[in-house]
This record gives sequence, structure tokens and C-alpha cells, in this order.
Amino acid sequence: MKDKGNQEYVKRFNRINVLNLIRKNQTISRQELAQQTGLTPAGISGIVRELVETGYVRELGQGPSNGGRRPIALAFNPENGYILGAEITRQTSTLGIVDLQLKPIAIRRTSIEMGEPEKGLSLLVAAMEALVAETGIPSGKILGSGFAIPGLLDRHSQILKRSPNLGECWREVPLAEWLEVLVGRPFTLENNSNAAALAEYTLGAGQGIKDLAYVNLGEGFSTGVILNGEILYGSRGYAGEMGHTVVVENGPLCNCGNRGCLESLYAVPALEHRANLELGLYGPDDSLKSVWLEKGRVDIEDILVSVSEQGPYAKELIRQAGWSIGMGIAGIINFYNPEIIVLGGILASAGKALLEPLAQSVRTHAFPEVVQSTRIERSSVGRDAAFYGACLGVVRRLFTPEYADNIFAKERG
Repeated sequence: MKDKGNQEYVKRFNRINVLNLIRKNQTISRQELAQQTGLTPAGISGIVRELVETGYVRELGQGPSNGGRRPIALAFNPENGYILGAEITRQTSTLGIVDLQLKPIAIRRTSIEMGEPEKGLSLLVAAMEALVAETGIPSGKILGSGFAIPGLLDRHSQILKRSPNLGECWREVPLAEWLEVLVGRPFTLENNSNAAALAEYTLGAGQGIKDLAYVNLGEGFSTGVILNGEILYGSRGYAGEMGHTVVVENGPLCNCGNRGCLESLYAVPALEHRANLELGLYGPDDSLKSVWLEKGRVDIEDILVSVSEQGPYAKELIRQAGWSIGMGIAGIINFYNPEIIVLGGILASAGKALLEPLAQSVRTHAFPEVVQSTRIERSSVGRDAAFYGACLGVVRRLFTPEYADNIFAKERG
């Protein structure tokens, strides 16, 4: 029985290894697969035949000859399965479907109140399944679901210990246990900043780079760090909570319970709150003041528009945010020495108004020799980086020997 088990594992390993080689190359031949894997031509032919039959591999016709018979070019078929993903936030979550090469099929932003965890997750999963039905993709073609969520996600128990940005009820939430019931297919869970870092590393500004940090500047501030190609989790998975670094003693109360955290001063809710309190002191000629008078309040989108119009209040508010955020990023650079810092989240779209004071602050506060070797760039994946990272986590898991049975199931709709 032990030998049979070993043989089954070797078979799964060889099959998924060959599929991954095809998946990672634009085209490849059977001969090249045999050379790269060390398997016999007969063994490769048998595996490729099965991969073609299951729909994961296409034969594209004859490729160029190297002196003998022209080989058949093989290519991966990314439309043989799909991944369903979601980035969860308090008010507006991002849902979508991608193919097996992360090409988007449909992406939606939906307002789901997540204050009550169990109710919110039920509504979220229902909305995801409704999106599948809307696209007409057979449910059996959805190979897995990925979820990116803010907060302290215990990577061992998959319990969300706390998520200040989602609300007070998000404590000791057994996410994996609940989703096991709700989802009904393989799924992965990841902290949203780690997911975004993975997306940038694989699809964006971090391609070809082994060490990077993704800094999310949105409703909260958090960091996903990748060192030598692997996500840095820490002992329980809580690494990267940059936003809860205290920068002002006895400052504003933060939703984490401390006072004076960077997030409590300059994350989106804090900036909106501050602007709505202070604009009454500014003259009517300020562009943001005009919006405040007309609407009765302003939000982050209004602030960013005013920044682009060189509104003096908004520009100064974002300048202060950039300088203080730069202090936090200087700490990341000193600690981890990444090759690149990638800035994401809605605040990153403030452009030079944020980036210039941020970069100046980094140069002022980071170790000079370390900061000289670090680039700072805006996210190239954009606002959906955590969503793509959630989907990518599913793909990375499915295409391993341990989970490959899920993609080779006989009945898939």
C-alpha cells in the first residue's frame, strides 16, 4: 500500500510538473519537456495526451525543425477553468472572475455592509455566486475561490483574530470554518496587503525582483513584504501592520485601541474627518471649501480632485500625509532593505502631491546607504491588486501535487 501511495504521488507530481512547464512557457514541445524533466519520451507523451484530453493543453501545430521531424508545439489553455475572487472591505468589496492566467472575465464592486461577520460573508458569497451565474460560466468550471481580507489573520488556524477596519465584531472570527460551509469548493484566505504584494510581485512592478514591500494606503495602512520571493508572515501571520506605529504620543484614538497611530492620523477616514472639521476655517476661494459648502461634507474623492486642481488646503493636507507616511516607509526600508517599495490604495493616486514629500521624508529618515538602493513606485496593478492576489493564491495552490486532484476532477460542468 505504501509503494502504491508513493507511485500515485509520483504520478501526480510528474503530471503537474509537466503542466506547470507548459503553463509557464508560451509554447513548448514534447522533446523540450523530456529534456527539462528527465522523463522518457514515452512518459511525456502519455502525460501530454492526458492533459490534452482534459483540456488544459492545446496542440498548436508543427514548430520549427532542429534537423529532424518538426515537433508539435504545445500551449496551456487558460480558459479550461476559472478562479473566483474577492477583496473584502467594510463598505465596498471587489468581486470577480479570472481565467487561469489571471485575465479578468468580470470584475464588480459591490456595497455589502460587513459590520456583522457571518451575515456579511453570507451576502458576499451569494454575490460571488450570482456573478458566476451572470457570466454563464458553468459552476463546475470554477476551480477555486480566493479571499483577501484586512486584519490579523492567523495563518495556522485561519481565524481572523481582529480586523479594526471591518469593525468591532470582527474578533476571533473562524473564517475557514464558515467559508468551508458557504463556498463549497477549494478556497484560500490571505491578508489583503500580502495578497496585493503577491500580485505586484507576479504581475506588476515587482516582476523579476525578489525583495519588495507593498504599502496599502487606503482605509487603513498595512504592508505586505516579500523577501527572496516568499511572503514574510511572521510567527502567526501578523507581520506588516505599519499603520499601527505610534507617531504622536497621546494622539487621536485609533481603531486598534492605541492613540497616535499613523493610520489614525492619515488613513482615508482620518483625512476625511479632519477635512470636514477644518474646512470651515478656510476662505471660500479654496476649491475643496466650495465642494464642502455645496455638499455639506467632502470625501476622499473630493480631496483628490482638489489636489489635482492645486487646491491649497487639499495639497497641504496630502503633503503632511506624505511626510508622515514616509517616516513609516523609512522604517520598512531600514528593517527589510527591499529593492522596491510599491504604493497602492486610493491615496497613492494623489500622485506627486503625496509622492514628493513622501520620498523626501524617506531620504531624511532612512539609512542613506539603504535608501539609495530602494525604488519607490506606484502600483502598476492598480486598485484591484489585492483581488488579483487573492485569485493568484488559489492558482498557486491548485497547481501543486497536493491539490492537483481538484483541477483534474472528471466532472467539471
